[in-house]
Amino acid sequence: MSLFDLQDLGKKCTLLLAHGAGESAHSEFLSAIKANVSNQTIDVLRFNFPYMEKMLETGKRRPPDKMPLLLSYYTEVIESLDVSCLWIGGKSMGGRVASMLSHLPSVTGVVALGYPFHPPKKPESLRTEHLYSTHKPIHIFQGERDPFGVPDEIKNYKLPQNIHLHWVTDGDHSFKPRKRSGVTLKENLSTVSEKIRSILLASDESKID
Repeated sequence: MSLFDLQDLGKKCTLLLAHGAGESAHSEFLSAIKANVSNQTIDVLRFNFPYMEKMLETGKRRPPDKMPLLLSYYTEVIESLDVSCLWIGGKSMGGRVASMLSHLPSVTGVVALGYPFHPPKKPESLRTEHLYSTHKPIHIFQGERDPFGVPDEIKNYKLPQNIHLHWVTDGDHSFKPRKRSGVTLKENLSTVSEKIRSILLASDESKID
């Protein structure tokens, strides 16, 4: 099992992140999120799905595994951890898979980074059906210019109250803003990370209460 960063395990809350379809757990994006979110009370762990491990071994691109295998492998990773405050999530596809596992008993909630509500330029092909049957908190951080779902589209989905949307200023699918926006990618990542930390720590405190 390709689960990284285990040397950090043992803090109050753990955030387990899966990668997107085309980049590994050590992408610049997930590495930045880990660096910004991790502190004295929060662990951030990452892992690769099996198809990504094969990509890294062979150097040849390949499509993601089918959803049943992605779900099975993510579940296996979750079950390998023994922590009291476990949040799961990921970038794009990884966040989508995590949102489909929010029902697991050991999962406190979900953090999705750039949720793929639909394929680019195909707003009718929604990937939201399962979200309406979830009950645990799901926090979705979405760039305002994300081609996988923008504010004007998502406001019409009437998502349940347990799903919380956090808009990233002028961000694309990886939260990168345009120069004229007046904000930088570094600032967006810092803002997102600070919010994630506050969400995780608040959930741990509520367990104590």
